[in-house]
Amino acid sequence: MSALSPPLRPAAISAALVAWFRKSGRDYPWRRTCDPYAVLVSEVMLQQTQISTVLDRGYYARWLERFPDFETLASAREDEVLKAWEGLGYYRRARSLHRLAKVVKEKHGGVFPQDRDAILALPGIGPYTAGAVASFAFGLPEPLVDGNVARVLSRIHDDATPVDSTAGVKLLWERAGALVRSADDPRALNSALMELGQTYCTPAKPACDGCPVRLQCHATEPETLPVKRARQVITAVTEHVFFLRTRDGVLLEQETGKRRTGLWKLPALPAAHEGKPPPVLMRANYVITRYKVALWVHEAPARQSRWPDTHRVIAFAEIESTPMPAPYRRALSLLLNRGEFRLAG
Repeated sequence: MSALSPPLRPAAISAALVAWFRKSGRDYPWRRTCDPYAVLVSEVMLQQTQISTVLDRGYYARWLERFPDFETLASAREDEVLKAWEGLGYYRRARSLHRLAKVVKEKHGGVFPQDRDAILALPGIGPYTAGAVASFAFGLPEPLVDGNVARVLSRIHDDATPVDSTAGVKLLWERAGALVRSADDPRALNSALMELGQTYCTPAKPACDGCPVRLQCHATEPETLPVKRARQVITAVTEHVFFLRTRDGVLLEQETGKRRTGLWKLPALPAAHEGKPPPVLMRANYVITRYKVALWVHEAPARQSRWPDTHRVIAFAEIESTPMPAPYRRALSLLLNRGEFRLAG
């Protein structure tokens, strides 16, 4: 910020943002409702998933049709929930939403709480989601900070403090709080902050000339902001699985790890065969968090007398309704469509 720059006034910034949003804000289905359940579903789906994926592929509409409220979701089986979420990835979100619905039903009589502390006490709810539901559903002056908001605030304040550092996070929430408390419409203000980062204040080549807060912004080199700490290294791993098709169906393994518990996948190749694995049927690649995975699908190893309890032959008619991570769904579909493998058993 230069010595000639006027001091930042939260009220002026919030007024400009709200006026711009009311005129130019995009029309999303979750912006047409104040139902906390519908708002919450949108926020959980949009965590680590693009808006185009959630909307254009129909995930949001299908979910609300299948589970229209907390009561319906709370009463559903976990496999039904995971199946409805299939393709969105990060399945922990679906399980957390399921647990949250049960808590809302059992402890709050099916009514989502409005108190911030009570919202934060719900499963899977952090500061961002609490602020989003409180402001979008109830119109409360609660701040929220996501990647878009962090970028906008860093540039407005011309602040190079790393946004993922302790000091940077603290500053961002303080500044977001000052803005939302100065706004006459917290819902519109928070929506405007997020949308500004999606439209004008983009990561590369921000369109500063058309920005609704260009007169208040202190950024001198906006392309250099925000600053982040060193990026996490992407680790390459190879995953060896096998395909076993019987007359009754396909042998699958139910996952037990933290990330995809309850979902079904092609079984891991037994350790005894890793030194001299069976022939490879197909290879594919996918990315999950900080891992780049090379998926190798082998022919089935020598038949075992008994498979582990996590393994089960899933009937062909049940495969479509069985919850499964998208990379395995694609691989299994390709393998079954080939139809050239010798039946086992």
